Order: sequence, then structure tokens, then C-alpha cells
Amino acid sequence: MSVATASCFVNAPIHAMDILRSPSHISAVRFCQRQRFAIERSRRCLNVRSTLPFPEQKAKYHKELEAAVDAVERACRLCVDVKSSLFSSDGRVLEKNDQTPVTVADFGVQALISLELGKLFPSIPLVAEEDSAFLRSRNLAETVVNAVTAKASPTNKPCTQDDVLDAIDRGGKDAFVFGSNPATYWVLDPIDGTRGFLKASKALYVVGLALVVDGEIVVGVMGCPNWQTDLSKKSTADFEECNDILNGSGAIMIAHIGCGTWTKRFSLLQDRTTKFPGAWTRCFVDGFDVVHKAHFCIPDSQTWESLPLSSIFNATTEPDSVEDNQILLLPTCCGSLCKYLMVASGRASVFILRAKEKTIIKAWDHAVGMICVHEAGGKLCSEWFFYTIVISNSLMFSAEIVIQDYYSLLSMI
Repeated sequence: MSVATASCFVNAPIHAMDILRSPSHISAVRFCQRQRFAIERSRRCLNVRSTLPFPEQKAKYHKELEAAVDAVERACRLCVDVKSSLFSSDGRVLEKNDQTPVTVADFGVQALISLELGKLFPSIPLVAEEDSAFLRSRNLAETVVNAVTAKASPTNKPCTQDDVLDAIDRGGKDAFVFGSNPATYWVLDPIDGTRGFLKASKALYVVGLALVVDGEIVVGVMGCPNWQTDLSKKSTADFEECNDILNGSGAIMIAHIGCGTWTKRFSLLQDRTTKFPGAWTRCFVDGFDVVHKAHFCIPDSQTWESLPLSSIFNATTEPDSVEDNQILLLPTCCGSLCKYLMVASGRASVFILRAKEKTIIKAWDHAVGMICVHEAGGKLCSEWFFYTIVISNSLMFSAEIVIQDYYSLLSMI
């Protein structure tokens, strides 16, 4: 059996996530218990409309999470509006071979969230994916300004083009320099799963936002506008009865260190008057204890046959006909954060990614997913049944804010 590389999320308890200094003054992620530190908060009034499932007294970063939820919900509505310009009512692509819609959405989300959080927490920097150079070169700034203005919270003055471009650059690669001490910052992935965004179907994509305080991931919010099924344990068949209610809604998942992982539906309509059944629901990872009862999820770029485990178990996508030598393989989805969402919600037991050696993975692709899985009782990369997963160099958050992801599959029992 040849050595392969993989990453895997499983349902085992882990310690708190901490981003610590490495000897080379590069922040690194590890799992440990440590005292959490307070961050400097803005004294401005938090004019947000989101409510959380736990009281402020039990959540040290309640205000930050509340603001993050509101910002991500607004960003999801921006994505839906921009995407509607890409397709006709019958699902035909209106703009072939044109990346303009996803560009506007990507930059628009980053600008919107940067503006919303910057007003409330001006001392906390933002680490994100984009800067405004590309936007300026394509003359798309005005389109992005219009998209952001339509979803931004009311202010005394309208957003200008300079406001939006500056907000984007606030999260650019040169906006913040990390020193030798553990840092405090927001981490944003504007649109994780751009292929899903560009599909006319209900393919999934996620807006992901996390807060790192003194090197520790303490808050996470994932918004998924296209999630058309419940994140609870209801079957798909049971939930089809509610499809009419769910049209025009998305799903949002939140996590706060020590307070668990929670999810709810939210309205994609600007007026937020649409009502949905239920409120916040606590999330837990799947409680599987044998391999063939687990629900597996793999990237859409890979096949089950490409994984070593396929030599023992065949895969089926039919939940009602899983045999002893088979595992249930869930439909794949685009983007890293979608898989974290699947595992944290309990819909998938395991996500396996067979990665290339020396793969460089962006921090914003994982930070929010890590805390959501962790607070739901899950574990990232450990020993699991037939695999021994070893993390070399841990998960590195470098000065460029990337994760050096070296996972080695050493043996198969």
C-alpha cells in the first residue's frame, strides 16, 4: 500500500483551538487549553438586529458574534442578488465565459463585511482574499458600490467609491503586518465555492467569517444561501413538505468558543419579514461508531475509487440500500467550507480530502470551519479507524496567512 496524503474530519472531542507563535514568528494552529484574552472593543453602539441562542453573560464575544451574523446575512443577500443577474428565469446562463458576476459578488461581500465590522470594531483588522487592484483594472468599482450600497446598514452618509475600495483594501495582503506576538483579527472568505456560485442549479457556496483573538479562533459564522434542506436530523423526504417555505431562505451556522455550534434558517429578503419554522438549533457531529454506518463526504474533484479505503468498502449514494461492505457517500459540493458545514451539522460523519504534498491552503478556507466542527464535538485530522493521520508542521498560519497543510496517511490496518 503506497503512502497517500489526506485530511479528515471525524467526530471526536478536541481541546480549544489555538494559533500560537512558531519559532520563526509564524502563527501556527494547534489544539490546547489556554486562558482566553479580552480584546479591545469599540464603545460605539451595536446597531444589529441578530439575536443569538445563548445569553451575553455566557459568551465573551457575544457582541462580535452578533455583528458577524448580521454582516454575513447581508452578504448572503448580496450574493443572491448578484447571482440572479447571471441566469434567466429558466436557468440559462446570460453571460458565458464572463467572470463579472462572481467578481462583483466576491469583492462586494468583502467590502460589505469590511464596512460593517469596521464601523463597530475599527481596531480589529481584517484578513481576506482580495484587494482592489483587480477591481480598478476592470472598471467594475461602480457595480460593486451599487451592490454594497443596496445591502449595507443605514448610515448618515452614502457609500462612495473610495469608501468601498478602501474597505476592500482593508482586508488585502498588505493591509496588516503580523509581528512576533499572537494577533487579533477577522478572517473572511467572501465566497467559498465559486464554481457552485456560477452554477444555475442549487449548488452550494458559503460566506465564511471567523474571529481570531490573541491567536485563538473564538467565533465563526458560515452563511449558505442555497441550502434547501434542514440542518437537523429530519430526512430529506420529510423536509420536502416545507420546500415552499424554504424558498427564499438560506442557512446560517455559528460557533462561539465554549458555547457550541448552532444553526438556523434566515430570510434572503431584505425586509426580513419572512417567517421560518423553528429558531436556533444546536448542532452535533454524527455519532457513528462503525465505518459502514458513517456518512462520507469527499470533494467533487475526487472519486471514492481514488481513496485507499475503497479497497475495503464500496460506495453507494442510495441511503436505503447500504450493504455491509458499502458506505454511504453523500452528494459532493463545491468549496472547503461546505464540507465543514456538513460535518458540523451531523449530516456527514467524515470528510476526506486527499491532498497533494506541500499543498498550500488559504487560512480563510478553514478557520471558520474549524471552530464550527470543534464546537459541535468534532475533530480535525487525527487517528481514525483504518487511517493514521499525522499532522506535520501542524496547520500553519503564516505571515501571508496561509495554512501549510501536510497530512500523511502512514498506514492502513
